[in-house]
Amino acid sequence: MTREDILDAAAQVFRQKGFHGASMSAIAGAVNLQKASLYHHVTSKQEILLALLDRALGMLTDHIAAISSQDIPADQKLKLMIRAYLSALADNADLSAVLLFEHRSLDKKSHARHVPHRDKFEELWRDVLKEGVRTKVFDCADTDMAVRALMGVMNWTLTWYRQDGDKPIETIADEYADLLFHGLLK
Repeated sequence: MTREDILDAAAQVFRQKGFHGASMSAIAGAVNLQKASLYHHVTSKQEILLALLDRALGMLTDHIAAISSQDIPADQKLKLMIRAYLSALADNADLSAVLLFEHRSLDKKSHARHVPHRDKFEELWRDVLKEGVRTKVFDCADTDMAVRALMGVMNWTLTWYRQDGDKPIETIADEYADLLFHGLLK
């Protein structure tokens, strides 16, 4: 039994029960450990939550940073970032759900440690939008608002998207990009 196995199981338990509804006993049971044995690997649910958030943000930041650093026009870059982000969310649904829905359960100390990682991730998106404005590819008066709107749309996808549904995640990503770039007006 490894710490990674425990984190994987905890992500699934947190997704199913929510952070506050999950117990250390449930997490231990998910990996066939006694509760006391679980404490050999972790000290608390807060530690597990912060580790999961760090893992999720690290994975997503790596995916997005690799695209945002490419030498391609900002609109192409943003479209690829949207695709990569939604694909990563869909491929890692348990971990993504913890990141998107359970971060509010962090205590103050853990929250203060988490926020700079979140801000670094969001800055990648802002930078691409600012690059697009600078190169006259985008007309965006408020890049902060645009990033919040885009994150909201993409993050909410996790609540309704099903891998066996009508559209693959890549199609949804392309449709989001089209909506962002062209809007609803004719």
